Amino acid sequence: MTREIQVQPEQADDEIDLGKLVNVIWRGKFIVLASIIVAILFGAFHLANTRPTFQADALLQLEERSGQLALPDGMRDLLGTEPRSVTEIEVLRSRLVLGQVVAALNLDWQVSPVTAPMVGTMLARYPIPLPDMPGLRAFARPGETLELDLLAVPPRWINRALELEVTPQGYRLVTPDGDVLEGIVGDTLRREDLGFALSVSQLTAPPGRQFMITQRDELSAINRLRSNLQVSERGRSSGILEVRLTGPNRAANARILNEVIQSYLRQNIERSAAEAANSLEFIRGQLPEAERELREAEDALNRYRQQQVSVDLSFETQNLLTQIGRIEGELRDLQRQEDEIRQRYTTSHPVYRQLLDDRARLELRLAELRDDVGGLPETQREILNLTRNVEIAQGIYTRLLTRAQEVEVLRASTVGNVRIVDAAASGSSAVAPRRNLILALAIVLGAMAGIAVVLTREWLRRGLQDAAELERAGLPVFATINYSPQADLKEARKGHLPILALSDPTDLAVEAFRSLRTSLHFGMLDAKTRSITITSSHPGAGKSFTAVNLAVIAAQAGQSVCLVDADMRRGQLRRYFNLPRNQAGLAEVLSGVVDPDQALIHNILPNVSFLPTGRYPPNPSELLMRRELPELVSRLDRNFDLTIIDSPPALAVTDPIILGKASGATILIVRHDVTPMAEVLSVVRSFETANLRLSGAVLNGYDPRKAGSGYGYGYGYGYGYRYEYKSRTD
Repeated sequence: MTREIQVQPEQADDEIDLGKLVNVIWRGKFIVLASIIVAILFGAFHLANTRPTFQADALLQLEERSGQLALPDGMRDLLGTEPRSVTEIEVLRSRLVLGQVVAALNLDWQVSPVTAPMVGTMLARYPIPLPDMPGLRAFARPGETLELDLLAVPPRWINRALELEVTPQGYRLVTPDGDVLEGIVGDTLRREDLGFALSVSQLTAPPGRQFMITQRDELSAINRLRSNLQVSERGRSSGILEVRLTGPNRAANARILNEVIQSYLRQNIERSAAEAANSLEFIRGQLPEAERELREAEDALNRYRQQQVSVDLSFETQNLLTQIGRIEGELRDLQRQEDEIRQRYTTSHPVYRQLLDDRARLELRLAELRDDVGGLPETQREILNLTRNVEIAQGIYTRLLTRAQEVEVLRASTVGNVRIVDAAASGSSAVAPRRNLILALAIVLGAMAGIAVVLTREWLRRGLQDAAELERAGLPVFATINYSPQADLKEARKGHLPILALSDPTDLAVEAFRSLRTSLHFGMLDAKTRSITITSSHPGAGKSFTAVNLAVIAAQAGQSVCLVDADMRRGQLRRYFNLPRNQAGLAEVLSGVVDPDQALIHNILPNVSFLPTGRYPPNPSELLMRRELPELVSRLDRNFDLTIIDSPPALAVTDPIILGKASGATILIVRHDVTPMAEVLSVVRSFETANLRLSGAVLNGYDPRKAGSGYGYGYGYGYGYRYEYKSRTD
C-alpha cells in the first residue's frame, strides 16, 4: 500500500458538551448511587452517635422605670434613666448573674459516664446488646445515672477527674493522687486530711460501670454556661428579650434558665433600690443639722421678743417675710439638689444647667425683697429677720422629713424594671442535630462526591473512545470489532482457547471480522505481497485474537490462508489449535534447521495452514533479520492467497518493524478505552523512523454502551508483561 500517514494533532475543544457530560454522569449512575448510599449511612451514623441537644426559652420585658409617688424632678433625676437593651443583655450574661446560678445549682460539678470509643454515644442512647465482657463493662448504657449531693475537693484537684466505678456494695473512687476510696450511696465519704467530701444521692448502674467526676473552677463553669446561653432582643427597640439555653437535658435546661432569670431579676431590683438607698442615706445625714438650726432660730426669736416686750408684725412686713422665707427655702432645696446632682452629672449637663438658672432667678428676686426690707423700722426689720430664719429652718427640716419618708417608701416598693413575660420552658423536640438537614446534606454531598469520581475517571481516561480519533490522527480504520469476552480468555485461562468465528459465528464481532476481510481485500490490491503483519502498541490489545479469527473468516470465503505466529517470545496461537509448546515452527525455519514444508501444519482448519513459533529462541530479532524471512514470506505468498503474521507489540520490541518490511501491509490493533492515543502516535513514529508506514488500524473491543463514558473494562496492561528471551529448553 502506498498511502502516506499524516499524523495530525487533535484540536482542543474549549466548549463543554453538556450532552456528553450528562451521558457520562448517567453511565456512572451506579457509582453516584453507591456514593449517595454511603453518605446517607455516614449521616445516619452521625445522627445516631450524636447526643441530641434541647433548648429552653423565656421572654423578659424591660419596662420604663417610673415611681409610684409624685416626686420632685430632682428626685426623679436621682433614679437615673432606662438602660438600653444591649446593656441589659450584657448584664444578664455577666459573671455577676451567672456566678450566682453556678453556685446555686452546683454547675461546677461535672459528672460524665465513660463511653466507648467512636460509638460511645450510640451505645448510651440505644439498647444495643453487647456481651458482658470486662473490656465492655465500663461503658455507659441507656438509663444509667449518677447524682451528687455534695462534692468538695482540695484546690489541687480542681479540674482533675475522679474515677468512680460501681461495685455491688456501692462504689470505688480513685482520686487524682491515686488513692482508692470505698463509698456507699447515701453516705458521705470524707477525708478530713485532704479536705475532700463526696455524697452520692442516686446511682442507677450495674457493677462495673465507670463515671468521671470533676470539680470545675468557677470561671470555666461560668464560661461553659455562657456559651450555651443566648440572649437577643425581639424586634428593634422593643424592650423584649428572648433568652435561650441549650443542653442535652430538657428538664435541666428549664431549671437552669429559670435560675438565670431569677438571679438577673434580683440584681435588677437591688440595682434599682441602691439609688434610692443612697439618697435616703444623704437625707438622714442632713436631718440633725436642720433640726439644730431650727432650734437656734426659734431661741433667737424668743429672746428678742422678750427684750422688746412684744412686737407684732404688720401686714406688709408679714408679706415680705413670707416671700423671703419661701424663696430662701427654695434656694436651700436647690443647694441640696446641686450637691446630689453634682455626683451624677457635669456642669454642662442640661439638668445641672437648669438648676443653675433657677437658682440665679431666685437669688435676684431675693435681693429685691431684701432691698424692700431695708426700708422698714429697725425693730420690724429685726423681728422680720428672726421670724424669717425660724420659718426657713422649719421648712427645711419639714421637707427633709417628708423627703426621707418618701424615699423610704420608694426603696421598700422597688420591683425593678424587668418583668417575666414567659417563664422558662423546654421544647420536646431536639434542636440539634437537625435530622432532615443532615440527611439532605448527606444526599447532596454523596451525589457531588459520586459525580466527582465519575468526572475524575473521565478526565483521567487515557484510552481511545472511537474510530474518529484514529481518523483525525490520519490513520485509516479498516474495521471496528465489538467487544467479546473470548478476546480476554488467553490471559484468564490455561490450555485450549476457542476461536470465536467457529464457536459463535453469529456474534457481532464475527460480522466485524467479515467487514475487516472485505476492507483488506480492496486495501491490498496494490500491495507487494498478499501478507499482513498484525501488531499492537502493548500486550492485551487483541492482535492474536484478531489474527486467528481473520484467518478463519478469510478461509470461509474460499481463500487459502497461512497463519504465522511470529511472536517468538510469547506466542500463544498454538493454544487455539491444541499444539504443544515444543512444536517445530518459525524459529527452526529461520535457523535453517527445519524446512518450511516440514514446519508448516497444512489444513489445521479448512483452508487454513499454521506455522507456529517453534521453540522460543534466545535471539528472535536476529533470526528475523536473516534473509530467510523475506524468502519465507515470498514462498508463502506463492502458495497461499493470504498470509497473516502475528507479531509482538511494537513498543516492546523491534520485531514488528522487521516483519513489516517483509510483508505487504501492517495493521495496528488498538484496544477501545485502553490504548492511549500517545501510544498510537509512538508506534507511527517508530515505523516512520524505519521508513515504513502503517497501512491502517483496527479498533478492537468496542462496546457501544460504554462509548464516550470513560469507563474501562479493567484490562490491566503494562510493559511489565516482559518479552524476555526464552531458552530452547522452554
